[in-house]
Amino acid sequence: MDTTGLRERAEAWRKADPDPETQAELANVLAKQDWADLADRFAQDLEFGTAGLRGVLGAGPNRMNRAVVRRTTAGLARYLKATVPDVTTRGVVVGRDARRLSRELAEDTAAVLVAEGIPAHVFPEPVPTPVTAFAVLHLNAAAAVMVTASHNPPEYNGYKVYWGNGAQIVPPQDVGIADAIAKVEPANAVPLLTPAEGRAKGLWRDLPEDVGNAYLRAILDLRLYRKGSDTLSIVYTAMHGVGGAWAALALKEAGFPRVTPVAEQQQPDGRFPTVRFPNPEEPGAMDLSLATAERVKADLVLANDPDADRLAVMARDAFGKLRMLTGNEVGVLLGHYVLTQGTKRARPHVVTTIVSSTQLGEIARGLDAAYDEVLTGFKWIANRALERTAKEGTQFVFGYEEALGYTVGTATRDKDGVGAALVVADLAAWCEARGTTVLGYLEEIQRRFGLHVGAQRNVTLPGAAGAQTIRAIMEAFRASPPKDIGGTRVSAVRDYQKGEGGLPPSNVVAFALEGGGRVTLRPSGTEPKIKYYFEHKETPAPGEPLPQARQRAEAKLAALIDAFLALARERGQPA
Repeated sequence: MDTTGLRERAEAWRKADPDPETQAELANVLAKQDWADLADRFAQDLEFGTAGLRGVLGAGPNRMNRAVVRRTTAGLARYLKATVPDVTTRGVVVGRDARRLSRELAEDTAAVLVAEGIPAHVFPEPVPTPVTAFAVLHLNAAAAVMVTASHNPPEYNGYKVYWGNGAQIVPPQDVGIADAIAKVEPANAVPLLTPAEGRAKGLWRDLPEDVGNAYLRAILDLRLYRKGSDTLSIVYTAMHGVGGAWAALALKEAGFPRVTPVAEQQQPDGRFPTVRFPNPEEPGAMDLSLATAERVKADLVLANDPDADRLAVMARDAFGKLRMLTGNEVGVLLGHYVLTQGTKRARPHVVTTIVSSTQLGEIARGLDAAYDEVLTGFKWIANRALERTAKEGTQFVFGYEEALGYTVGTATRDKDGVGAALVVADLAAWCEARGTTVLGYLEEIQRRFGLHVGAQRNVTLPGAAGAQTIRAIMEAFRASPPKDIGGTRVSAVRDYQKGEGGLPPSNVVAFALEGGGRVTLRPSGTEPKIKYYFEHKETPAPGEPLPQARQRAEAKLAALIDAFLALARERGQPA
């Protein structure tokens, strides 16, 4: 290891770092001569991509910090001025969650924008990510920045960029912004104005409550049943995030008086004291919600992640037990509800991703709706909806991804956990009025369109050796795709790296199975993992109790998973 060169780079970065805390942090690492730590901090610049930035907070270019954000914002500002002629009129929205350093990073973002002559429409308090996405369209802004790390652990933060169409950026915008960032001067030389200087120039514009009120009106308008329920009991958790006050007000305005918050998790707290990993999908994350729901005998549990762009749902089954619905089950429920109970449209359009369930496609075809599958990530859902509306006149009504992300209608062009919570409550009230339940409605759909069960398995393979193993596994499945998996014939192979399916090239391989199942594999874009997605379709016999059919389906799914993981081990995956 070239420790002399590493020390020189670290000292140069430290001197240009505008934050005394990270300056001191780096000085301490240098004093200890912790070369492994330094090498990791300076291994690369934190990569700017279609998800913007996300990383562990700390000093150095491979961490999230104020120096990185100032340089990133300068690059974004200069790219916008080069590509969006009226950006200095329209401005850029700046929002933030309640994580550690979010306020400082958002203020730095606004300070750099206004120094570049671009108006910054700044939310003075933390807001949900969908509120920032909504504000882009509401204000006709040229772009937006949301400072958030969504559901990552507390040591993370991030920087998400939206374009003027309200959707997250896609290529070539990400490449253009990254190129502009690479040309930016050291962080301490990036021009910026203080909030007072920016306000004096009329460029730093604190957003009034009217914007948030407009968002609430927009999501209230997404409801289809619109009658609420005095009897439906709902438990809600904000998971220590920023959704609590927004969801509480929305549900109250929608006519749901019996909403019990999970008190320990209702207020924003970037330490996330009751959950190590504030993602509703993680083991243990819903324990407090379940305990609260059992105490008040709730019918429904709604959970947002910390920036409130995702939604988890629990509902009671026929035996009175609370069951966590999968992201695919919630997606199927909302998709069917919107297509059958919403305003009749000439060409309704629904969209999901290539790793989500195929069932939404079956429903769309059965109901004569337009349907698309896109790459993983809500940016692709929103941009495909816009593209097809412009070219074909379709009307986007719903999109989802299996990782608990949903959007109904076009109030926001990103996933919206608060809006989705409101529509799920509306759906539950509609079910109650019909004499059924949320899971009873799901059974109706499954009897007509088949019982789809799914699962995901992640294998963590850290470091350079792990990355090589992941590449080897992907290439082995490409070079020698299986003819069958666990005795079920592979009916088609789709390699998305070749641009198959009419989508941008992506490192994903999918095996369609005879009978309607599917196995999909891809490396994670943000973690050292390879991800496997499994789906099995079962057709319940006429009159067969659905729990019996589900038990059979789950057994077949488990066998499919075991068979595929055995194939993966043959191709190099560690046992």
